[in-house]
Amino acid sequence: MSILPFTPEGVFFDLDGTLLDSGLDLQHALNLLCAEEGVVPPPYDAVRPVVSRGSRAIISVGFPQLDDAGVLALVPRYLALYEANMATHTVAFAGVEPMLAGLVGAGIRWGIVTNKPGFLTDGLLPQAVPHWHPAAVVSGDTLPVKKPDPAPVLLACETAGCAPARSVFVGDDRRDIVAGHAAGLFTVAVRWGYLDGGDPDAWGADAVVDHPDDLAALLGVGEVSA
Repeated sequence: MSILPFTPEGVFFDLDGTLLDSGLDLQHALNLLCAEEGVVPPPYDAVRPVVSRGSRAIISVGFPQLDDAGVLALVPRYLALYEANMATHTVAFAGVEPMLAGLVGAGIRWGIVTNKPGFLTDGLLPQAVPHWHPAAVVSGDTLPVKKPDPAPVLLACETAGCAPARSVFVGDDRRDIVAGHAAGLFTVAVRWGYLDGGDPDAWGADAVVDHPDDLAALLGVGEVSA
């Protein structure tokens, strides 16, 4: 694994599927919704790939017969069910904690840019990872636009005080790579996430990594035991 061609000022991450494995809690909320609606819930293997696309995509897996309006009508109830149980099984992916500790130890600022609504982001982080202290958190409704628009990534850089040209954006979805490129960051696609059925090697990322250990090596930071 080669090392990044510059010393990064900041490293910014997608949340679900990149830093946190939240799929089981998102599926549990769908299971509860299906039970309320008298529908047989889909298996986790059918839900997991679409987690990065958000609530409407998840609901569509459980209710394939619904049109867009029907799915949208179920979103508030789905989000309420998820919010009530969103930190039950959600954990950082293996290797993420020491990788983040390595960034902190190297004096590199890190942050989060997610399409998750702000009330869920702000509720989940203190429950699932209260010891995390990101330099910036930009949610899906922080701005009028969200990824793949570059504006949330640029806001994260500005908030953390990092130059985009000397920063990195890491994600498990093509939209992350599109947003990062458009914002002028070095982009990294990860293979451990949900991927939305896509091939990270086909997204045009500057680098593709298999594990947080590989990301730490690419960034030139030593992992630190969490």
